[in-house]
Amino acid sequence: MKKAYVFPGQGSQFPGMAAELYRSHPDAMNLFEQANEILGFRITDVMFSGTEEELKQTKVTQPAIFLHSVVLALTLENFAPDMVAGHSLGEFSALVAARALRFEDGLKLVYARAMAMQEACDAVPSTMAAVLGLDDEKVEEICKQIDGIVVAANYNCPGQLVISGEKEAVQKACDALKAAGAKRALPLPVGGAFHSPLMQPASEQLGKAIAATHFNTPICPIYQNVTARPHTDPEEIKANLMAQLTGPVRWTQTVKNMVADGATVFTEVGPGKVLQGLVRKIAPEVEVNGIQ
Repeated sequence: MKKAYVFPGQGSQFPGMAAELYRSHPDAMNLFEQANEILGFRITDVMFSGTEEELKQTKVTQPAIFLHSVVLALTLENFAPDMVAGHSLGEFSALVAARALRFEDGLKLVYARAMAMQEACDAVPSTMAAVLGLDDEKVEEICKQIDGIVVAANYNCPGQLVISGEKEAVQKACDALKAAGAKRALPLPVGGAFHSPLMQPASEQLGKAIAATHFNTPICPIYQNVTARPHTDPEEIKANLMAQLTGPVRWTQTVKNMVADGATVFTEVGPGKVLQGLVRKIAPEVEVNGIQ
């Protein structure tokens, strides 16, 4: 029986997140206070008592989700994963939980990632859209036929794929996808085209920070977004992490590969239950639970 631990990405935040964890565990409190010092502002105040709108601030969202997940993992008793994975931002949480990255290094990279992504978003009017009810191949094929930049970005589960690109190209793709039989193809309330070529400036910026950071061999394989395959070599992990901002999140393929490699129990660590729902759709035969 192999245990897989998975870590959520952006969109899982909620007001009051991790407040109970902070209050109930001295080690957790220390890690959160360390994070406040590293970031130079009290992110915990926004997490525990901020509004939904305040939690959506670029400098807050990604580090907040990362902190909730990572502090949980680092303070869990008997945390012994056979494999880990994270959805987009969650890959950084997975790397810290699997000891490939130090806590403070992971937090600094996540903060740098958030700010670099915001800059790239401000540069070009861009967006993402959720497509439901079409095969992945059909979505890819239609995106290739659209003028402008639009690509498959998140392979979330069978019949659910997120596309990403220039606003106009995404809108044209949505119209074409609906005409081809998609149940829904609707733009998402996001600030930009994540996991697309439009993130190249952010990728270059973050790449420099990743290159300058020391990575260890993790305690178990990490299945990375861009390959959906297990990795333990620090240099491979860094290269895949650098490619992550412009490459797709292959979540469907990741979960299938983890199951093929023996995972029978999936535990989502962090805020929300998004990944639990996706794993159930991809691999209904496995046991799924969560720790918040």
